[in-house]
Amino acid sequence: MADAAGRLTKLAEEVLGAPLPVRIRAWDRSESGPPGAPTLVIRHRRALRRMLFKPGELGLARAWVAGDLDIEGDLYAALDLLAGLIWERPGGGGSPRAAVLRALARPEIRAAARELLVLAGAPVPPAPPVEEVRRRRGPLHTLRRDKAAISHHYDVGNDFYALVLGPSMVYSCAYWGTGEGAGTFTLEDAQHDKLDLICRKLGLREGQRLLDVGCGWGSMVLHAAREYGVRAVGITLSEEQATFARKRIAEAGLADRIEIRVQDYREIHDEPFDAISSIGMAEHVGRTRYAEYAEALYSLLKPGGLLLNHQIARRPIVDEEAYRVDEFIDRYVFPDGELAPLGRTVGQLEDAGFEVRDVEAIREHYALTLRRWVANLEEHWDRAARLTSPGRARVWRLYMAACALSFERNRLGVNQVLAVRTPETGDAGQPLRARTWPPVAPGA
Repeated sequence: MADAAGRLTKLAEEVLGAPLPVRIRAWDRSESGPPGAPTLVIRHRRALRRMLFKPGELGLARAWVAGDLDIEGDLYAALDLLAGLIWERPGGGGSPRAAVLRALARPEIRAAARELLVLAGAPVPPAPPVEEVRRRRGPLHTLRRDKAAISHHYDVGNDFYALVLGPSMVYSCAYWGTGEGAGTFTLEDAQHDKLDLICRKLGLREGQRLLDVGCGWGSMVLHAAREYGVRAVGITLSEEQATFARKRIAEAGLADRIEIRVQDYREIHDEPFDAISSIGMAEHVGRTRYAEYAEALYSLLKPGGLLLNHQIARRPIVDEEAYRVDEFIDRYVFPDGELAPLGRTVGQLEDAGFEVRDVEAIREHYALTLRRWVANLEEHWDRAARLTSPGRARVWRLYMAACALSFERNRLGVNQVLAVRTPETGDAGQPLRARTWPPVAPGA
């Protein structure tokens, strides 16, 4: 089985119809590909079987999570080079799986595929890694199914998340300063500034009542109660998050002003609230339930109440009905999660009755945040793998690095949408100029 790497490079380039931009090192220690490029390390021929039985993203993800496949060199550079081959075809050629099926219609490629089968060994698909979500049944986004999906992602251990997120324990896009003197240099500073920005956008004042939907480990409600004097209710579907948040709140001496519930937004019946924050939660709602989500939050606010909806967005596509969640994300990271274009989100909030007052796009901030999380994970790699599993740690490293690139390349965005339940009088209670923009540069 000499020179497996050279044979794999040749086969890959024939099937994909493009030069392979990375180097390959195979299990027989052979190497092939451009010198100095990041190296795709195929540790076991089992990786080939995974990719043969699931061409494209899922097969590669399974090989990565199982440790059959690795990358040496700059992970971001490797993912950037491979992005067009894994996630999108140049020129709109469709998915990698479709490219493989088209290629197999050609006789010379069928011969290459037979050679690949020989290289791969036993013609039996390996079992998926244990970290993969098994097939789910029943309709999307029922109370039970949503709780199970949230548990898969968040109930992997508070100690693990503390390593990745740092002391802030905030699992959403931070808000970074711009240059020397901005006062925002660390991840903790940037997360503090994000929470404070949301409080200021909501105009929080002492004595008001705040609902934080998807409260995580309690950072938002803690900040709002401590710095702005509000009474707060935080809801989550994760038992582990709720336990952690309650402990933090008790230690801060704020148990009389903050309540943490394991509860779905559809189960709240003690309205009204003066303000609602929903930070990185709406991605779990799904398109079939988003109108219900928007209407529920509208009904929970008193007239004049404000909503701050902080949500990841994807780019719109020509046929929106053809949208499907990435298989890797769905199977390993956010089961049943769905992303929507910003325009649809704003439209559905308006359909529910909200008046949208401000939209701030902060996608570059998320790329910076994700890179810091990846650095935290890599710094504490051995402990992170012990706290969860080596496969789970590999899932988080791959998804966060790939997402950082997606935000940098404008494949994903994140936006803070400020909306008000405007009373019938039309007085939204908002300032004429809500933002302070930087001054115009001299000579502009």
